Amino acid sequence: MKTGNTIKIFLSALILSFALSQCSSSQKVVKLTSSDIKNMIDSSHFIFVAERVIPLRGSTRYLTSRYDVVVKKDSLDCYLPYFGRAYQAPIDPTKGGIQFTSVNFSYQINTKNKNQWKITINPADNPDVQQLYFNIFDNGNANLNVVSTHRDAISFDGYIEKIKK
Repeated sequence: MKTGNTIKIFLSALILSFALSQCSSSQKVVKLTSSDIKNMIDSSHFIFVAERVIPLRGSTRYLTSRYDVVVKKDSLDCYLPYFGRAYQAPIDPTKGGIQFTSVNFSYQINTKNKNQWKITINPADNPDVQQLYFNIFDNGNANLNVVSTHRDAISFDGYIEKIKK
């Protein structure tokens, strides 16, 4: 193979991978206003969608699949990956991430300022996860820090969206 062809193939592959990465980047379809976000937080009715994971040990990773936390007044559904050190292995090897449903939890809102809310959720019926700390901004961006009993803490960056009826 000639060197010129190799360079053309490499450049074509590079351009194609860049174009595909731009197409696959997450786009928020529905633009939320600050009052929409405040209403979702006050009514405890929203979805946190994780786009990036920041383990306590290791490097930041962008997520290529959908992972989320669905917060409703009467239930909490958590489906997140986990990267980090676990001090106790799960009995079921298919439950390696942070996956649970809770119907017994506390939900506390602290308004840091008019553009930011801090939410603390303590699931009482899940012995593995102690707390979920959300930091939600008025533009819809959000951070989540998960504190576990038998694992290192882990953080996620993402955004919130409305729950479709």
